[in-house]
Amino acid sequence: MRFLLQRLLRTLLLLVGVSALCFLFTEMAPGSFFDEMRLNPQISPETITSLRSHYGLDRPLPIRYLRWTVAALHADFGYSLAYNVPVGQLLLPRARNTLLLTSAAMFSSWILALPLGVGTASRRGRFPDQVIGAGTSLLISIPEIVMAIALLALAVRFRSVPVGGMTSLSFEELSLYEKIRDVCLHMILPVSILVLGNVAIIERHVRAGVLEVLDSPCIQAARGLGIGRVRLLVYHVLPLAANSAISLFGFSLAGLLGGSLLVEVITGWPGLGPLILEATLSRDLYVVIGAVMLSGVFMLGGNFVADVLLLACDPRIRSGEPNAA
Repeated sequence: MRFLLQRLLRTLLLLVGVSALCFLFTEMAPGSFFDEMRLNPQISPETITSLRSHYGLDRPLPIRYLRWTVAALHADFGYSLAYNVPVGQLLLPRARNTLLLTSAAMFSSWILALPLGVGTASRRGRFPDQVIGAGTSLLISIPEIVMAIALLALAVRFRSVPVGGMTSLSFEELSLYEKIRDVCLHMILPVSILVLGNVAIIERHVRAGVLEVLDSPCIQAARGLGIGRVRLLVYHVLPLAANSAISLFGFSLAGLLGGSLLVEVITGWPGLGPLILEATLSRDLYVVIGAVMLSGVFMLGGNFVADVLLLACDPRIRSGEPNAA
């Protein structure tokens, strides 16, 4: 419990730091939502002053931050200046779509990378290891935006999968099975971009962790006892290499969330990415802060889940060894 409480406290402190930086950076950014209104001769300066007072933007930054923090503890993230609706109403549907996309990409990446990493490590230096190593090196060297644009161009050229949006125009007329199928088809392109950008990194880390365990004295002793290769990998190597893989889980989730925001903009997926871009361009202050905070919650939540899995898998952490984590 002490380990979990320490991690939870660290997560909460990081969220406080992220929210404070969001307010500071939005205050430092040039321009404001009311700049275009000032150019309109039909809108008087008194009206703009009244709107700034209505949204609390005429108060000092520390007071605005404290008021927003108190309201956020009650699930109130303020009002959107552009849409004039609560920020939560804008964020929740977009967050659900981002979480769906990220979860699918995370599951697919680990399903592919885990057996590849274990397989290449067990066949170190052989032809499959060299081929997969060259492929992962190529994927790591290609910027994600280049990969996204290339796959988008191929999808548009060959019309193999739907491009743009999350559903078809006739989505409401479809049956339940056809609706699920339609969403899955629209997910293929963004998920493929995220998987290709993430699977190579996961495979490299899993391979390195398995190689380290394979060279350990206990595994060498197990080989000397005549334990078969498959049994050795499944029952001895994988449990010992689980710690590094679990630690990587939290970091890979953070990387996928960060990458998904860019991929959503490029592929037109209606998640947090396009909303953050639109809100940033229109200087919609509280939408930007709420969306960034929600992305931070997802990232830190993934790291906290990884810490819980580490606690469950590593008896050294449960026994309180200082260097276990």
